[in-house]
Amino acid sequence: MTVRDEGLSGLRVLVTGGSRGLGEATVRRFAGAGAEVVTASRSAPPADLPATFIRADLATEQDVEDLGRRVLDSIGGVDILVNNAGAASGPAPTLARSDESWVSDLDMNLLAAVRLDRALVPGMVERGSGVVVHVSSIASRLPQRGEASYAAAKAALNAYSRELATEVGGHGVRVVCVLPGFVITDGALAHLQTMAEQQGIGVEEVKQQIVNHLDLPMGRPGDPEDVAEMIAFLASDRARWLSGAEFRVDGGILPMV
Repeated sequence: MTVRDEGLSGLRVLVTGGSRGLGEATVRRFAGAGAEVVTASRSAPPADLPATFIRADLATEQDVEDLGRRVLDSIGGVDILVNNAGAASGPAPTLARSDESWVSDLDMNLLAAVRLDRALVPGMVERGSGVVVHVSSIASRLPQRGEASYAAAKAALNAYSRELATEVGGHGVRVVCVLPGFVITDGALAHLQTMAEQQGIGVEEVKQQIVNHLDLPMGRPGDPEDVAEMIAFLASDRARWLSGAEFRVDGGILPMV
């Protein structure tokens, strides 16, 4: 494995939701830069993933607390925390959406990050350095019909990230938020296949439908590596004066915002 000299070598990195998709790409990106990577998710990652795996359900308070404790006990904390784990409870009419689905999306897409930050960011503050990357979504700025609870939870994550940055910035800790757009992850591909079967057309046609619907200026969806590259940049010293900001990785979906 070729190691890139980017000032990330030897740093301790935790990536949640690292068993597939954006998380897996991010794990591989940091490992390729020489970082010591730990990842946590409900499902096991590929056997060749260059990271220590801890099984955890990030939607539950107990599992997040246990994860934080295990990371502290095993490697003494982290230098970079990538809160990537997230999921939507599924489409539903906004006014018919149940309290259960609202709570589920808030637990997974906001409180998982809040709880893990609470466990690991104090160590960064004490050491006087660290980076927290919250992986949000373009849905927080451009919610689609039927995804109100997911979009609202991600919007809350954006606001929380901004406030946390002001609280810990004086202690040498940076907090940034990444907003991926339409990215072809394993989960997205499975969803596209389902849509294609329902319409009796090919996956590529469905993909183009979404590109057209979003009026995506670059004319194509993104790859997980596109987002991982931004995360690695923001976590590095090259971005040492960037904090409290949101960074869209979306192919230009919102060119005027």
